[in-house]
Amino acid sequence: MIKKNSKSKNEKYSKNRVHTGIQKFDSLIQGGFKKNTTNLIVGGTGSGKTIFALQYLYSGIKKYKENGLYITFEEKKEKLYDDMKELGWDLKKLEEDDNFFFLEYTPEQVKNILIEGGGFVESMIQKKKIKRIVIDSISSFALLYRDELTRKEAALSLIDMINNWGCTAVLTSQEESNNNMFVSASLEFEVDSIVILYNTKKNGERIRAMEILKMRGTKHTTRTFKFEITDNGFKLHLKNKVNF
Repeated sequence: MIKKNSKSKNEKYSKNRVHTGIQKFDSLIQGGFKKNTTNLIVGGTGSGKTIFALQYLYSGIKKYKENGLYITFEEKKEKLYDDMKELGWDLKKLEEDDNFFFLEYTPEQVKNILIEGGGFVESMIQKKKIKRIVIDSISSFALLYRDELTRKEAALSLIDMINNWGCTAVLTSQEESNNNMFVSASLEFEVDSIVILYNTKKNGERIRAMEILKMRGTKHTTRTFKFEITDNGFKLHLKNKVNF
């Protein structure tokens, strides 16, 4: 009887969830991100933010038939495609098949998108039936705004625009110091979830770990788990919790 109810409950969640494709991650968040939400992945250099984001898009295309858009301020297309081949992800092939879309924008261009209310990006999303979007990373965009009020207004406008696109979004953010006010103040209360990726050194050993700081409408774990980046992308170790 208990198993039957549990299965029914999980099926109910899955209808409103977007599976990330991150191994074992979805089991911690009731099946995946809630549909049409904006989710922030925060981490320092080498923590795996871009790989997390691209695995989300790649899995969406290959496993769930959902087209994906990748907007970057920092990554160069050819280099990124070559790097991802090491994980077995042929992004060029997905692009040729009209399933994966790469846009290299300057922060100023994204700012113009906000002013235009979507513009070219919105037209692309509608025309190509895109369901998943990644912006990597939002930190560069934040530098355009000098005071907290304008940063907050920009964050609200960006999230409102994404919500109107009908996509489930992943934003990445570089977190290296306490000076990154765009994350700590402007975005913290506006995004639907925050996942923190750690890449720390302890006793001479580099440790990667993941923590779900918040996720609205979701019963999620409060523990911090180790993970590694394998030939197939992210691999969580749920039996190996971390205490910093």
